Amino acid sequence: MDFSAIAANAVHYGYLLMFVAMLIEGPVVTAAGAFAAALGYFNVWVVLALSILGNFVPDVIFYAIGFWGRERLVDKYIHRLKITPERVEKLEKLYHEHIGKTLTIIKLAPILATPGLIVAGIARVPVKKFMIWSLIVTAPSSLFYLLLGYYSGAAYGRILRYANYGGYFIAAAIGIFILLSYLQKKYGKKLGEEII
Repeated sequence: MDFSAIAANAVHYGYLLMFVAMLIEGPVVTAAGAFAAALGYFNVWVVLALSILGNFVPDVIFYAIGFWGRERLVDKYIHRLKITPERVEKLEKLYHEHIGKTLTIIKLAPILATPGLIVAGIARVPVKKFMIWSLIVTAPSSLFYLLLGYYSGAAYGRILRYANYGGYFIAAAIGIFILLSYLQKKYGKKLGEEII
């Protein structure tokens, strides 16, 4: 199956499928959606909005889990995530003193993202403050992957006019997306381990 057939199937299921996929793996799907937008299959602004929303919704869900399940989580489950009560206290203090920096580091370190967002709820970070900072951290990341995918797609469209090597370009673009995701997870994990 060639890329145009894959893109046609994606368009058939539309933005809803893209949004659900962004809830699971936002950066890669954002880049792929923007790539398709550059080729005229999607609206790039809708892809950006879905990307931001797809990253924001899980943040709020994890925050809510921590906020409403504070006692049960700390006492019963938080140790399973290899987070000691002392680390929870340290993160609570960081959240209250430096919410922007703390949330940025937590969201950039994949190993910290889920437990760190839960701890934000446990720490009772004010909801409005949490949501504002979550959007501030999420928007540039979504924009970065959108631009990466969009300009890769635009370049791909131009290359198709001059050569018949589109398959190689797609493989390279997918490789770049995978490499960026891998590097983010690898170095984010190391950064998270140093913080904790």
